[in-house]
Amino acid sequence: MISDSRFFRSKARRLTRWLLLALIVVPVAQAQPRRSQRRGTVAPPGGSRSVAPRRDPEIVRMLAEIDARNIERAIRKLVSFGTRNTLSAQDDPKRGIGAARDWLKAEFERSAARSGGRMTVELQSYEESDAKRFPRITRPTRITNVVATLKGTQAASTGRTYVVSGHYDSMCSSPTDAECDAPGANDDASGVAAVLEMARVLASYQFDATIVFMAVAGEEQGLVGATYFAEQAKQRNLDIEGMFTNDIVGNTLGGNGVRERLTVRVFSEGVASDETPEEAAVRRGTGGENDSRSRQLARFIEEVGEQYVPSMNVQLIYRQDRYLRGGDHKPFFERGFAAVRFTEPNEDYTHQHQNVRTENGIIYGDLPDFVDFAYVAQVARINAVALAALARAPARPKSVGLVTKRLTNDTDLQWAANTEPDLAGYEIVWRETAAPVWTNALFVGNVTSYTVKGMSKDNYFFGVRAVDRDGHRSPVSFPKPVR
Repeated sequence: MISDSRFFRSKARRLTRWLLLALIVVPVAQAQPRRSQRRGTVAPPGGSRSVAPRRDPEIVRMLAEIDARNIERAIRKLVSFGTRNTLSAQDDPKRGIGAARDWLKAEFERSAARSGGRMTVELQSYEESDAKRFPRITRPTRITNVVATLKGTQAASTGRTYVVSGHYDSMCSSPTDAECDAPGANDDASGVAAVLEMARVLASYQFDATIVFMAVAGEEQGLVGATYFAEQAKQRNLDIEGMFTNDIVGNTLGGNGVRERLTVRVFSEGVASDETPEEAAVRRGTGGENDSRSRQLARFIEEVGEQYVPSMNVQLIYRQDRYLRGGDHKPFFERGFAAVRFTEPNEDYTHQHQNVRTENGIIYGDLPDFVDFAYVAQVARINAVALAALARAPARPKSVGLVTKRLTNDTDLQWAANTEPDLAGYEIVWRETAAPVWTNALFVGNVTSYTVKGMSKDNYFFGVRAVDRDGHRSPVSFPKPVR
C-alpha cells in the first residue's frame, strides 16, 4: 500500500505536468489566426512589400444597402407558389414554376429600372427532351433561365463577365413529382433571394466589367438550366472570368445541432476539369494541384470577403462539392470557366428534398421557418463584395510564365501586358508550397517581367496579379513553366 506522503507527491508531480502542458498547449490553440491574418508582408531580398489593399468606399456602401428584409420577402414569395418543380405548371399564374419565373422576371426588371439603361433582362428558354442525358426530365419540358445583365462601362473590360446564380426550381421527396408541395425555402429560394438583392443594389453602381445575375431552372433535374447557359457561353466564346452559384445558403442550425452564423463554405476544384494530358504531365512534375483558376477565384473571394466583411469566415473547401451532391457551378468549371459554390456550413437533411410532414415529433420539409434571413444577407454581402471587386479590378494577367531555361536561386516571371487604361501595374505573390493561400505580395510596377532575387522557384509557388490606380486587384494567375 502506497504511503500518504508518496501518494500526494505523486499527485503533485502529475498535476505539475498537466499545468505545464496546459501552459504550452492553450496559448497555441488561442493564437490560431484567421487566414487573412496569416498573410505576411515579407519582401524578398532587395524588394519592398506591397501596400495593404484599400477598401473601396462605394463597395462599402453597397454592403450597407443589402437588406435582410428584402431577402425574407423574396424567399416567402417564392415559397408561396406551392411548388417550383421544373415539371410543374408553366402557365398557372399562382402555382408552379411558370408563376415563379414570371415573378422573378418582374423583380429583375424593377432592378433594371435603377440602372440607367445598363441592365437588361431576358428569358433564356429552350425545350429539353433528352431523357437519356437528363433522366429526371420525364417529358419534353421548357427550361427557362431568368437572366439580368449589368453591362460594364469600360471599353477594355466590358466583354469580361462575372456570373452569379441561384436555382429557382424546387423538389419534394421525388424529383419527378410535379404536384406535391415543394417550398424550397433554403434549397434554393435562399440563393435566388441573395441574387435578387445583389441585382437590386449593384444596379445603381457602375463597373468596368459586366455582371450577370441569374435564376436558373432544372437544377434538381440534373443541372439542366446551368448546363444550357454554360454550353451557350462556350459556343459563343464569352469571356466568363468567374461564376458563383449560391445553393443552400440559408440555414444556420445543422442537423448535428451545431449553430453557426459566421461561416460560409466556398467549394472549388483544385485540378482543372478541362486539363489536357500535356498540362497534367507538367503539373505532376512541378506542382499546382491547388492552383486551378477556380481555386484562385475562391482565394480571391476569401481575401476580399474577409477584408470587407470581417465578421464572416469564408471557409475554403478544397473539393468540387459535397459528397453525393452537385451544383450549378459544375457545368461551368467542366467547360473551362472558373466557378465556385457557396453553401452553409452545417446542413440539416430533414429540411432538404423532403415532403412536408411531421413524423415522431420531427418536422420535415424545406420551410421558411428554418431559414436565417440575416445569415442569407451576410452571404449576399460576401458575394456582392467579391463581384464588385472583380468587376472593378483589371483582368487577371494572361500568358504568365515561370522561366526555367537556367539553374538559378532567383525566380524569373513574365506575362502579357493588360490593356486597361487605369492599370497601375502588377504584383508578384508567393506562398510556401504547403501553404493554402497566398501569403506575400510585392508590387513591381507596370512591367511585363520581373526577377525575384534570392527566392528559389523550387521552394515557393508564385503568381501574378494586376492592380489598378484605385488599388483594385485581380485574381492571381498561376504561371506555367516556359523556356
